[in-house]
Amino acid sequence: MKKNYFLLLLMFTAIGFAQIPSGYYSTATGTGYTLKTQLYNIIKGHTDNGYAGLYTTYQTSDVDNFYENDGTVLDMYSENPSGTDPYTYTTGTTQRCGSYSVEGDCYNREHIIPQSVFNEQSPMVADAHFITPTDGKVNGIRSNYPHGNVSSATYTSQNGSKLGSSAVSGYSGTVFEPINDFKGDIARMYFYFATRYENTVAGYSYAMFNGSSNQVFTTAFLNMLLAWHAQDPVSAREIARNNAIYSRQNNRNPFIDHPEYVNQIWGGTPSGDTQAPTAPTSLASTSKTATSITLSWTASTDNVAVTGYDVYANSVLKTTVSSTNTTITGLTASTAYSIYVKAKDAAGNASASSNTISVTTDSSGTGTATDLLFSEYIEGSGNNKALEIANNTGASVNLSAYTIKKQTNGAGSWSTGLALSGTLTTGSKFVIVNSSMSSSCFSTSAANISTTATELTFNGNDAVGLFKNGVLIDIIGTFNGGTANFAIDVTLRRKSTVTSPSTTFNLSAQWDSYSQDTCNNLASKMVQTPEIEEEVIADEIAIYPNPSNGNFNIQPGIVNSPYSIEIFSFSGQKVFEQQNTTSPEVSVHNLPTGIYIIKIIKGEKTAFKKVIIN
Repeated sequence: MKKNYFLLLLMFTAIGFAQIPSGYYSTATGTGYTLKTQLYNIIKGHTDNGYAGLYTTYQTSDVDNFYENDGTVLDMYSENPSGTDPYTYTTGTTQRCGSYSVEGDCYNREHIIPQSVFNEQSPMVADAHFITPTDGKVNGIRSNYPHGNVSSATYTSQNGSKLGSSAVSGYSGTVFEPINDFKGDIARMYFYFATRYENTVAGYSYAMFNGSSNQVFTTAFLNMLLAWHAQDPVSAREIARNNAIYSRQNNRNPFIDHPEYVNQIWGGTPSGDTQAPTAPTSLASTSKTATSITLSWTASTDNVAVTGYDVYANSVLKTTVSSTNTTITGLTASTAYSIYVKAKDAAGNASASSNTISVTTDSSGTGTATDLLFSEYIEGSGNNKALEIANNTGASVNLSAYTIKKQTNGAGSWSTGLALSGTLTTGSKFVIVNSSMSSSCFSTSAANISTTATELTFNGNDAVGLFKNGVLIDIIGTFNGGTANFAIDVTLRRKSTVTSPSTTFNLSAQWDSYSQDTCNNLASKMVQTPEIEEEVIADEIAIYPNPSNGNFNIQPGIVNSPYSIEIFSFSGQKVFEQQNTTSPEVSVHNLPTGIYIIKIIKGEKTAFKKVIIN
């Protein structure tokens, strides 16, 4: 049954804190990240008892002397703090049984920070301060998803822990939420990990991490952890666990001994803060391109502190930042966006919206792309998998700087990567296929790369990224998007309106969808635009007006004899063809807005024109 935590805390605080070695924190004199580094130097170099040694540690560190008080394993994923546990485990008897088909089967070791994040390396893989005994079934359900607040649950364990869609601001993937009684415990484990492994954490790829060694966490997840820490204070159970692990590892979790260190390092707010920040003001656009808008605004104020700003475009959260300026990227050219900003504090209070501004991206002009981009994606039957990359930059590109990477099932790290090589001339395409692709779909001999590498064994929930010098520049799917399929049994072709790569995937805005095993366009040659747009018979051909109304005319001088016309999308797909006609009028009502290249052929003469259909 639930114990009186207030009385227990009074009792165990005196006992637990007395066991902190004299002078253990004597060098922890700074504030901010200086304090964090001082703590790192205190707790680093702990005794590594090995992965198997965790079960020995659990015999003293994770014993239920606080709820049922029955000496069973205290599992945060199955403990019922207010009633009878749905099942219990005894140390040394129901561990590592190898079968986790149902809850209550057996328990194992749960890495609060998944071991895939640090490639199962020591000493992290056996550090009991963030590795706990948990039910094997629930551990498997949690998988390597980040911890977070759940918006809509797809799975709920018998003690109320949940897996589901994220309610964490700015993160749309799947998260796992423990019950309220253990949120503070888990938050302080994250703060311990960020401190103990300060020397390596910047190199770890994880949805909750921002790639730095100081803040470590993204602003959104940091705010959540700070709230969990404030809402669920240090318990007697945590103090006892900290002491037991110290006797085995010879290091401590500073944030259990001194909870105030959390706010001294990362900021944060006392529990009970219900006052929202003031609304940001003077939101303005300072610059824009065809695919981005740069913004600035006047800072909000708060009774404690503003921790971040959520930036919305057309009511969709685009980014969360801690500064008063940002650039929204991955937008569509010639499109109007309604933009506003909200401020947040560490307790999760959100302000009212700032003033709303309407900004329209610049026309993409001549349509010269900034870099290579994915132009086609085939996720067909069996091994019918293919990727196509287009060069619309106007110049040849050395492919040695580029790699393709895949994330499996919407979670974990990017794959090592499939390196590209050679030179891709402007107006050309580069095709990579699974070498077991059916010949009825596409001849693998016609591909630039034919391989069975993991990057070409993707499924409909595997994000695929194009990287340049190790930096993501284009993506199909959503990184850390969870197991939901975004493109299964489908062929995707990039819309003509998309002329540059984007690190934000938007299926409806960026891609046209086709039925399974539609392979007829793969590796089709892109039309080559001459350096001079009106060439060869420019004096004989004119196109008027610009086809904003869905029609245009060919200058009458050419129609005294038959001519042919072809229209190509900017990605190189032929979208219109008319042979041996003498009609001066061409109707393009059926073509969507975008940039097109018109090829006109009369006898042995050819002319090219670029037009924008608005």
